[in-house]
Amino acid sequence: MATADPAVTLDITGMTCASCVRRVERALSKVQGVETASVNLAAETARVTFASPVAVGALVAAVEKAGYEAAPSAAGKDRQAEREAHARSTLVQLLFFGALAVPTIILAMAMDIAGMHINDDPRLHGWIVLALATPIQLGLGWRFYRGAWVSLRHLNPNMDVLVAMGTSVAFLYSAWVVLRDNHNHMFFDVSAAVLVFITMGKYFEETSKGAASSAIRSLLGLSARNATILRAGVETEVPVEQVTRGDLLVVRPGQRIPVDGVVRDGHSTVDESMLTGESIPVERRPGDHVIGGTINQNGVVTFEATAVGEDTALRRMAKMVEDAQGSKAPIQKLVDQVAAIFVPAVIVLAALTFVAWGFVGSGWQDGMVAAVAVLVVACPCALGLATPTAIMVGTGLGAERGILIKNAEVLERTRKLDVVVLDKTGTLTEGRPQVLDIEPIGDISRSELLRLRRRRRIRERTPAQPRRRRCCRRCEAGSAARFRVLSRHRARRPGDGRGPAGHGR
Repeated sequence: MATADPAVTLDITGMTCASCVRRVERALSKVQGVETASVNLAAETARVTFASPVAVGALVAAVEKAGYEAAPSAAGKDRQAEREAHARSTLVQLLFFGALAVPTIILAMAMDIAGMHINDDPRLHGWIVLALATPIQLGLGWRFYRGAWVSLRHLNPNMDVLVAMGTSVAFLYSAWVVLRDNHNHMFFDVSAAVLVFITMGKYFEETSKGAASSAIRSLLGLSARNATILRAGVETEVPVEQVTRGDLLVVRPGQRIPVDGVVRDGHSTVDESMLTGESIPVERRPGDHVIGGTINQNGVVTFEATAVGEDTALRRMAKMVEDAQGSKAPIQKLVDQVAAIFVPAVIVLAALTFVAWGFVGSGWQDGMVAAVAVLVVACPCALGLATPTAIMVGTGLGAERGILIKNAEVLERTRKLDVVVLDKTGTLTEGRPQVLDIEPIGDISRSELLRLRRRRRIRERTPAQPRRRRCCRRCEAGSAARFRVLSRHRARRPGDGRGPAGHGR
């Protein structure tokens, strides 16, 4: 069934390098009705826009035909648990096979460089190193063999092909040397070290993806989990997912407002700093709008829900951060173009290196070492992952600090900024407004004002306004008392009809 949405996001699995990104984009772009297809390697997602209605199943089939797996991305879905489990599995493999790699590398280098052998027996030494290197090659190398087989089956060689070829050549040559009882030159240390270090890079890659997605989780964590619905005069607490547009909701002091709405009854102040950055809570009366995720300060209010689910401001903010993390910077377009031909070019270059060293160099053995070096060093991991990972982490850290970045292009253009202009100073303060001075009005002197504090304390009415509370605390700190709090941020001395004191301070 064709979707009526103008765009859809797919979760993609199986991608390992920038060349995979290019192939998935090409496969999606070939589907009839697709306008654009943008794949993000770090986020493992594909954003597809449509020129005409397209069935999601057709998109999934196109991705699977290219050799990868795809599924529609559910709204609000968090893949963190899946990523953490995969990262833990990678870490366990890395620790286990890394423990085998250390003696393998030491023993192989001791024989090749220093001519040292266990029990002065080169044959025994070679078999021990082979026994240590074999589980490393099969255990850590399995993920690369599997990825290489899938990519070659679809005639799309990727980074896994380079790793599998480079380490296999070094391992098989060394095993052949041991089987022939010629133990002068073995390269088990090369295959083991390469697999360990590349797997370590995979682990860091997986953990960085999880750290980047924490910004979205932090935003969504600001929303309330339950809401109190008022129906026929009876209050009922329900999960926030059951709230519908038009429901009347009751929010008490200290509670988070569950969804966006309009106040129908009550008066309070609301802390909206999570959205606006303004540290001073704002008053909300009947007819005023309230935003889901903000905190009700000190009054009971009843409001009507006007936006629920994905339509709330908080969800839209999270969606904007997610879209920004999945967007591509202009520089990444060049990376994708290079990656499309990178892997085949590296394979050809490695073959030419082997032949050149064999015919005009110092021999076929040195040619094999040079060819393995070309295959391994040229793996385009950093080429494809550096830019999207930097975008994910950058936009995520910005969101955690209250800075929402629209897309990757904006992030790239910020390097040219010379001056930053802010529309208000609230984003630069410490978030703790203080009254710095009190100016008495009328015949009361400053010293008398401060002496009055010794007689009685100031009592605030509820709901108290934020600025009023600051004034009261300042008066208490300065030993002032016998003031009563009025509306509109004014304090007046009992019996004094001449005018407000401290207005606007």
